[in-house]
Amino acid sequence: MPDTVVHAEPYGSLLFAPEVPCFIISWHGFANSEQFRFLMNRGLELYKAEAARTQPLGWLADTRDVQAVKPADQEWMRTDWNIRAQQAGINHVSFVVPETVFGQISVQSYTHNVAEADEYEIETAQHRTLEEAKDWLKAAIR
Repeated sequence: MPDTVVHAEPYGSLLFAPEVPCFIISWHGFANSEQFRFLMNRGLELYKAEAARTQPLGWLADTRDVQAVKPADQEWMRTDWNIRAQQAGINHVSFVVPETVFGQISVQSYTHNVAEADEYEIETAQHRTLEEAKDWLKAAIR
């Protein structure tokens, strides 16, 4: 069953994958801080609405085309978004590994911040393909 695009912007899209089930945030390149935070927040809104109907429900980040995520946005994720995400039910985040070194540094930074956090517990995993990321998430949220 194909993933369904539920929101699209030039810099990223939100998709729903019913076979997992999960939301996929797919980055298409660089997003400035306003764009990055908008799409992350929009994804969380859609996640919460779907979670009222679908349980379990996962979160997958397709970061193959992500560029650098600014330190201020990394900090916002660590101190704000992740807390709200876990409160909404996101306990696992599956990544498709970025193709650029700047993207890889951003994902590694996120993973490190999550591992060090005391305010929440979110398990992360990185995968080479979208199918591997979906398979891991499907097993993790059960």
